[in-house]
Amino acid sequence: MSILSSVKRASIAAFTFASLMHAVNANANPLEGIPSGAYNVDLAHASVIWKVSHFGFSTYVGRFNDFSADIALDAENFEKSGVNVEIKVDSLDTDYPFPEKEDFNKVLAEDWFKSAEHPSITFTATSVSALDGSSFTIDGDLTLMGQTHPVSLDATLNGATPSHPFAKVPLIGFSATTSIDRTVWGLSKYAPKIGAQVSIEIEGEFLNKAK
Repeated sequence: MSILSSVKRASIAAFTFASLMHAVNANANPLEGIPSGAYNVDLAHASVIWKVSHFGFSTYVGRFNDFSADIALDAENFEKSGVNVEIKVDSLDTDYPFPEKEDFNKVLAEDWFKSAEHPSITFTATSVSALDGSSFTIDGDLTLMGQTHPVSLDATLNGATPSHPFAKVPLIGFSATTSIDRTVWGLSKYAPKIGAQVSIEIEGEFLNKAK
């Protein structure tokens, strides 16, 4: 057998083995060993960020500091999992640099979001897709300013461990993004000069609360 033939056979074998391992990994459950049940967000390692165009010159960035979120995890049948989120509108934070001029966060919360009448923003999942590797989608109802409309989030399972390195309880971590047209919910002030389209980025670590 020639050296060239040996190299070719070795290359084919290596490719076949790599393909097989990829298939095995693709079919592996990334939540293996993680218990199903209720998980609460760890606010020390979570954020809700929003971004909107400012007259087309920049992207304005803000966040909400006070929120709660829980996951009803079904580790074996992930698509049966559930998600609920509540955000306090008054926790809106833009890091406005001139507080001596006005409380800009309060203006946005009260004047734009009508926080007196609608103090909370809520999201309730209506369906969760099966995991595709680490990716999945969450469809649900977003209630903002008293109106409820469907929203779909692109989500990623960042990782999971049966024992948090410090808390010593099961931990799962997710990222999610979506984009909404704020005017659909009646949040229309200065649109479209202040962009109607709002990008939302969510990060969260969730701890098993049964432990």
